Amino acid sequence: MAAVSRRELRAGASSMGRWHAGALNNRLIVGATYQGVTRLPRWCSYGIGDVGTWIAYHMMRTGTNALIDNFQHVRPAASDRELRRLALKTYRTYARDTIDFIRSMEMTPAQFRATLASDNAEVLDPLLAQRRGVILVGAHFGNWELGGVALRHMKGCRLAVVGRPEPSPGVGAIRRRMRDSFAIESVEIGNMLETALLLRRVLASNAVVAMLIDRHYGRDRLDVNFFGRQTPFLRSPALIARMSGAPLLPASMIRQADGRFVGWFGTPVFVDAERGDEMLQHATQEVAVQLEGQIRANPHLWYQFYPYWQRRESEAADLQFATARSR
Repeated sequence: MAAVSRRELRAGASSMGRWHAGALNNRLIVGATYQGVTRLPRWCSYGIGDVGTWIAYHMMRTGTNALIDNFQHVRPAASDRELRRLALKTYRTYARDTIDFIRSMEMTPAQFRATLASDNAEVLDPLLAQRRGVILVGAHFGNWELGGVALRHMKGCRLAVVGRPEPSPGVGAIRRRMRDSFAIESVEIGNMLETALLLRRVLASNAVVAMLIDRHYGRDRLDVNFFGRQTPFLRSPALIARMSGAPLLPASMIRQADGRFVGWFGTPVFVDAERGDEMLQHATQEVAVQLEGQIRANPHLWYQFYPYWQRRESEAADLQFATARSR
């Protein structure tokens, strides 16, 4: 895997700020949310969240229009009114997922299990029995942070969560502290080769490594067919799977209408170390198909507050131009 240049890292860091619901993902908002949720009853936190996200839906026009644009590809037959209702629902579930993750910090294992409608965590057992670790791959969909808490409660296995640095260092520090309270390791993506070698060592201890795959990072990308469009996903999960022998396992924590969650594990995807790069493409596409099915069923849980495909087409053109100039 080629190392990422300083120019690409700067470009990646710049684009990260656009990937989030920026006004909802800063230290002031996240810190105030944490303090309020840990002191207020659930219904009160939800009420404040509903009011705040109603305001965000109307005031954050760029984010709202981006959600609507994205949903046009996920639900092409939906009317404009339906798409706008989905956008508002997305803001609200984003807030409620954050509230429920924070509340989970104070729960006993028995209290936490009561928040689960169902799960198929037994899928993990035969995979971990192979002693090569497991790479959980998800999208920015559902309550992925709560999924880490669920794994620590239900399985007790070593867990490392891989991600890009937060646009706000303060938010990053808050997230790390919350993960640390459950002995969940945080691995920030830096040099791609160094990160891959580190994760291979973690997997060798039969740990679970969790990664979100639906946003690429510089040259760490493979194009897959996603909702009928060519879309760059991360290449590194499939590459690490080939290096380590660990399977890729699609996974999500899916919010239900009653406020409980379904812990979903998909079908494992194995990457044959003897085959070439086409196997990386094939494995990543298999993951994309499984994640697409979950997003299509619950589009309001897919948290992309920027024009997902427009941004990628622009970044692809910029990368091609930069590559051509470097030759």
